[in-house]
Amino acid sequence: MITKENKAEILKKFGKNPVDTGGSSAQIALLTERIKQISAHLKDHKKDYLTQSGLLKLVSQRRRLLSYLKRRDRESYTQVIKALDLRK
Repeated sequence: MITKENKAEILKKFGKNPVDTGGSSAQIALLTERIKQISAHLKDHKKDYLTQSGLLKLVSQRRRLLSYLKRRDRESYTQVIKALDLRK
């Protein structure tokens, strides 16, 4: 789970304002944090297939948001990609 402090820090960095949870870049950053936590969980619990399917849903949701951001605002897209270190 993402703690309140961690979420506030992410929103301050990626949101338009500290309470902006609806912006694409903020959503992508929050999803990325959840994906990292779930990936760490799956390294310890290899047979947790329900969590594995949830992880795939989160990854596909992030991919859709990234494609939306790429279409709408290319500059913001490149900033988010570099800040989150998603693409090589």
